[in-house]
Amino acid sequence: MMKRLDDLRFVIGLFFGIVSIILLITSFFVEATPQASDAGNLNLFAGTVMFVFSAFMLGSAMKDYR
Repeated sequence: MMKRLDDLRFVIGLFFGIVSIILLITSFFVEATPQASDAGNLNLFAGTVMFVFSAFMLGSAMKDYR
């Protein structure tokens, strides 16, 4: 595990994964203001994009440790 923490892709993927999960959870429980509700749920969109990015980073970091 310590060797994976030396890889920057793993650390970045872990960070974005944690932030994306927080955003995805809050997107379901926090109501948007009336002005922002017309544009859609920004937390849901940002959380999804961050989750895809974190999956890509973690996948590329894990590829070297198989």
